[in-house]
Amino acid sequence: MTLNQWQQEGKYFQYRGHNIFYRDEGEGEVLVLIHGFPTACWDWHKLWPELTKRYRVVCLDMIGFGFSDKPRDYDYSIFDQADLHQAIWAYLGISRFHLLAHDYGDTVAQELLARFQDWQVSKTPDENGYVINSLCLLNGGLFPETHRPLLLQKLLLSPIGKVISYLSNERSLRKKLNAILAPDKQMSDDEWQDFWTLMKHNRGLAISHKLIRYMSERKINRERWVGALVNSRVPIRLINGSLDPISGAHMVTRYCELVPEAACDVVVLGQVGHYPQVEDPEAVLTAYLAFRSALFGRENLMKAKM
Repeated sequence: MTLNQWQQEGKYFQYRGHNIFYRDEGEGEVLVLIHGFPTACWDWHKLWPELTKRYRVVCLDMIGFGFSDKPRDYDYSIFDQADLHQAIWAYLGISRFHLLAHDYGDTVAQELLARFQDWQVSKTPDENGYVINSLCLLNGGLFPETHRPLLLQKLLLSPIGKVISYLSNERSLRKKLNAILAPDKQMSDDEWQDFWTLMKHNRGLAISHKLIRYMSERKINRERWVGALVNSRVPIRLINGSLDPISGAHMVTRYCELVPEAACDVVVLGQVGHYPQVEDPEAVLTAYLAFRSALFGRENLMKAKM
């Protein structure tokens, strides 16, 4: 599938007066995919054919990313991206699903998990309520204390972030992206062009300094978002590319320190960097399907005991 085909087969819906690109394909249990920064749901295209054979798969380009609108005067936040996901689920009539997230999407998933837990505790009916059946996370900054941002990310978050956004160019960004991939998993020219097309679409580079504010949000909301993981009753699997300098092996160590031992389900991909679903999609697919298979077996066992 080419990027053009991906776009042509997608659809748009309205969120707060803005066009949001999304894909909805397949049948069966719903699987929601959430992409990372600074790319788009195209990140999942290598997994898409196999996942849509098994599930109804839904993903979108979050506002400010990919083929969705990228308004200049907009208060970008993790909370708003979570609202956006709730909006499309209401639009599509979805209330129960499994989640698979990466990078920035991990943090959005943590907020969605926290909301789900809030409703479970309060037992207060909510017309926008939903049920998360499982959560699978790829490389991302789950813990602000272990996140090691690139210099470019730090500069975007600094007072000169707006200037850095406008000075960003294809050569420098490609170099930065390759630096977080495994040495033998560097992007081909064609792969890079797809990523570059998505980032610059609708003049997206000009708002990079606004999107990057999620790094500050992670620190402010650490108790809520880390707590959602630590206290989760939803089955969670972490699939991690250990060569990732941002959130690789060191993040896994912290994860296993904080998450109860019985719930610490981790699959380490030793020769993979920050983008596991792009660098080694077969390994990610194998690990994810094994996770879902184990859940299915657990559900059948519980039914048998009943």
